Amino acid sequence: MGAWRELMGRDHRASVIVMAGGVALYAINVYLTTSLLPNAIADIGGEELYSWTMTVFLVASVISSMLVSRLLARFGARWSYSTGFIAFAVGTAIAGGAPTMVVMLVGRGLQGLAAGLLAGLGFAVVRTVLPPNLWQRAIALMSAMWGVGNVVGPIVGGFFAQIGLWRGAFGLLAAIALGLVALTFRALPSGAGAGVSSDPVPWISLALLTSTAAAVSIASIVDGAATVALLGVAAIAAAAFILYERGATSRVLPEMTYRGRSPLRWIYLAIVVLAAVSTVETFIPLFGQRIGGLSPLAAGFLGAAISWGWTIASIWSSGAETDRMRRAVRVAGPIVLGVGLLAYGLLQVADPGGWVVVGWYVTLLFAGCGIGMAMAHWFTAGMRVSTDDAEAAQASAGLNTSQLIANAFGSALAGVLVSLGGPDIVDSARLLSFGFAVLAVLGVVVAFAEFSAARAWRREPVEASS
Repeated sequence: MGAWRELMGRDHRASVIVMAGGVALYAINVYLTTSLLPNAIADIGGEELYSWTMTVFLVASVISSMLVSRLLARFGARWSYSTGFIAFAVGTAIAGGAPTMVVMLVGRGLQGLAAGLLAGLGFAVVRTVLPPNLWQRAIALMSAMWGVGNVVGPIVGGFFAQIGLWRGAFGLLAAIALGLVALTFRALPSGAGAGVSSDPVPWISLALLTSTAAAVSIASIVDGAATVALLGVAAIAAAAFILYERGATSRVLPEMTYRGRSPLRWIYLAIVVLAAVSTVETFIPLFGQRIGGLSPLAAGFLGAAISWGWTIASIWSSGAETDRMRRAVRVAGPIVLGVGLLAYGLLQVADPGGWVVVGWYVTLLFAGCGIGMAMAHWFTAGMRVSTDDAEAAQASAGLNTSQLIANAFGSALAGVLVSLGGPDIVDSARLLSFGFAVLAVLGVVVAFAEFSAARAWRREPVEASS
């Protein structure tokens, strides 16, 4: 393996900055937006569309993540990255200058399309711009950008919100994106990506996914029977997605997901549960400001507490070496997550004292540890699900797709629960916390289902040969 000094040496530094910068823009944008959004809605209105700002962004990123290999095959790394950075800058400028929440959603949609492309391009381009001995270092660096995002995002977003210039945070992001365009033209090759897959885009599957997320999102801004009806529409669209995928030739998830007693479906579902519950952080800064009277900066750090716990536990749990230890961590993670959210919900009271606010930080950090300790090992399980290199590559690609899908649905479901909580913000915070705590504990059931499926899957080749 190459050294960090070689990765950041003169020959590779510019291309590494472009790849890491694309992931960093995605991550910083997520946490920056959640930090300043309470101030934005106080200025332009549209609180009923609060959850849509994240749902639109994430649904768009799922769609564009499916287009990475196609764009590389047609336009190459330089133009694909440049398109992503320019589109991100334009979308960010629209969101930052929005006079209404509807206009902001247009900007967020364009941001999402660009961010999903940028986040996926790095892992696809690394093989063409760096020598093999530096791939692992480069991928580790890009993954670390999520940690950078959950520190820098709340600081930048909270600072601009604190001084009453929330639009300036978006302006800063747009300027950084345009700066990366200039670096892209100097660092990356201009030719098309030879040998890059150009399979058909699974438009029908993506349309069904988008319809499901949209139905859940609309359910968060209507009342009574309409909410129930839209949730029913979402359930039907989700079932149609699964049924269509099973027999489709072009799909979002790999064919192995639907074959026999494959454990891959349970691995993806476990990731969906954990990632969906993590979107509770979308509303945490709002609760911090409205219930606890926190400043925008302090509320931004409150929203990032889950991500900090996620990072800490990911590093700590990486020492689990045996299969038994890994299974134990995958079961314990959802329990820790559920307990943390339950405790956070119990601490939601009107006019909380200082120690209650401290309790918010502690319980959210604890909940984040549950995600981190389990998520890394579910990703590892997905990578090891097949000994066939081609199947393993497809399964690994589906891991990121599952997480993006879960983020979109989780943010939409969070909006529904907050809406059902009624006009009292404390009740909304409790319902969201308790509802997601129940969803987290379902991850335990999924874990045991995967253990059973994995044992059966290992026996299938033997049974078939006999």
